[in-house]
Amino acid sequence: MSVLSSALVRLLTLLGIVAAFLLPTTSADASAPLRTHAAAKGKFIGTALATSQLANEASYRTIAGTEFSQVTAENAMKWDSTEPSQGQFNFSGADQIVNFATQNNQQVHGHTLVWHQQTPGWVQGLGASAMRQAMQNHIAQVVGHYASNATVTSWDVVNEIFDDNGGWRTSFWYNTLGQSFVADAFRAARAADPDAKLCINDYNVEGINAKSTAMYNLVSSLRQQGVPVDCVGFQSHLAIQYGFPSDMQQNMERFAALGVTVRVTELDVRMQMPRDSSKDTTQATYYRNVVNACLAVTACAGVTIWGFTDKYSWVPDTFSGQGAALIYDENYQQKPSYTAVHDALAGGSNPDTTAPSTPGTPTVGTVTSNSAALSWTASTDTGGSGMAGYNVYREQGATDTLLGQSTSASITLTGLSPSTQYQVYVRARDGAGNLSANSALATFTTESGPGGGGGCTATGTIQTQWGGGYVVQPVTVTNTGTSAITGWTVTFTLPSGHTLVGSWNAAVTVSGQTVTAKNANYNGNLAPNASTSFGFQVARPSGNTQTPSGYTCA
Repeated sequence: MSVLSSALVRLLTLLGIVAAFLLPTTSADASAPLRTHAAAKGKFIGTALATSQLANEASYRTIAGTEFSQVTAENAMKWDSTEPSQGQFNFSGADQIVNFATQNNQQVHGHTLVWHQQTPGWVQGLGASAMRQAMQNHIAQVVGHYASNATVTSWDVVNEIFDDNGGWRTSFWYNTLGQSFVADAFRAARAADPDAKLCINDYNVEGINAKSTAMYNLVSSLRQQGVPVDCVGFQSHLAIQYGFPSDMQQNMERFAALGVTVRVTELDVRMQMPRDSSKDTTQATYYRNVVNACLAVTACAGVTIWGFTDKYSWVPDTFSGQGAALIYDENYQQKPSYTAVHDALAGGSNPDTTAPSTPGTPTVGTVTSNSAALSWTASTDTGGSGMAGYNVYREQGATDTLLGQSTSASITLTGLSPSTQYQVYVRARDGAGNLSANSALATFTTESGPGGGGGCTATGTIQTQWGGGYVVQPVTVTNTGTSAITGWTVTFTLPSGHTLVGSWNAAVTVSGQTVTAKNANYNGNLAPNASTSFGFQVARPSGNTQTPSGYTCA
């Protein structure tokens, strides 16, 4: 390697060829480190590192250097660390991370250049012209400092610029400079290092929802303008109590279709404390699902876990009563989530093809006019990929309808029709997507009246549209009755040739051009005159300007 010039090493690294010199390319031994298995799949596996732990703990250094092929500085490359006073740059902490990575044949992902947090007050108080100049100079100095270093291969250029509803975050950047600061930041980063991969990064964008769709639309627009956005980062700070984003792979694929790479940049999976074996199992399934989603998408470069030991996780200080979010415990012992990541990366020669055991017969609990509570005896999985959850179907003969999904052995079905008999069964699913046999049927009949005397209306609004598609947000659902409802079902019709590509805040099914949207588990209860909303995205033939019609609600 010493005979290669720095420029050539950097080029080979960006092409993924250096891994052939540094890491095995043949099938990895089952007990090999994470990075070896990831390299065999053409991916990286990364972690975030803190300078104090690198300097003071041998176990921390050993695991960080042995298991991971990419590292991100947890804080040392942020603005308040690199330029705390205007024009006064300090790279000591960042250099420590980069030197460690170089010694361990790892790549460095730079994090982060433009963010509304951990940016010094002197920046936030500047006027528009001075702020833009300060931003461009900061990017030029920080990215330029590492431009000739083959270890630093990518950057989070802008970070967390959207609210969860898909609107622009009203940060000091946006309030002072408007949307233009994003394009300016990417262009400055490209000028500082023409070879680095330049990323946009945010949280709560793992699945297809209003926020990820806003990012999708922005990335599409920027690339059409020639702005050098190379990749999209899904932070993926998950929690087992909120369910797994089942459309993560689909979301990665739609971004990949824009011509960008995708990466999971800050993965952790927290739980409500205390930790127990059941929570460990669910957490492991989430980790496995994320890695499998990345493995299934060619354009996904890899997965970075935000730290690796619970001893130094950011979670307990941020989320009261929650923690144990990482793959090693406080004593540097591997947890089931480590095994899940390892086995997902190592899989391929012996994939899990064993379905879970059959769930028990559902027991019917409380039934209303549009909801029913069910529970059943849990399934087990022996195939190695772990239990992922359950699907509940309505028995209808030739075509059975999926009524709901759950990560536990119970569910409350919502959006049911009044005065209707339902025969339902349950199928367990594992982390590899295998489905069990059908449980025995359970039968119940909903009560009369929509929601116990309620009624509802639905109205869709086009938020944005372009040549090949559009976003409808919000679809406003309003309880027009005199009593509360506990669930709703909205139907509408897509024009011919239009295809639903994503939705959020509702469980959506499509039959031909008819779309049925049922409330999620958190927005079905509506008092009289109360409203909620959901949204969806549609692809359509270029030049076709038709939009959905016939919104009805029950």
